[in-house]
Amino acid sequence: MALVTLKQIIKQLETLEIAELQQLNQMIQKYLADKEETAKQAAFHQALIDSGLVKEIKHPTYEPISERQLIYVEGNPVSQTIIEERR
Repeated sequence: MALVTLKQIIKQLETLEIAELQQLNQMIQKYLADKEETAKQAAFHQALIDSGLVKEIKHPTYEPISERQLIYVEGNPVSQTIIEERR
């Protein structure tokens, strides 16, 4: 971070109320914990790759599930057909 930006942030801290400082402190602590967790996870993944246990780490993609289209079937309900075939 640029030294000028850090000085600006520190100067703005002087204008905050106690409740705002506490809220900021909580957010900073959460941010630091998240960063630390990410660093630990990255180190673990690198150790797995270095040891040869895995070749690559695949990260899941979080794509929204699209609307599913209903399939209309003629005749008996599928559940009834399954029950009948089991007998």
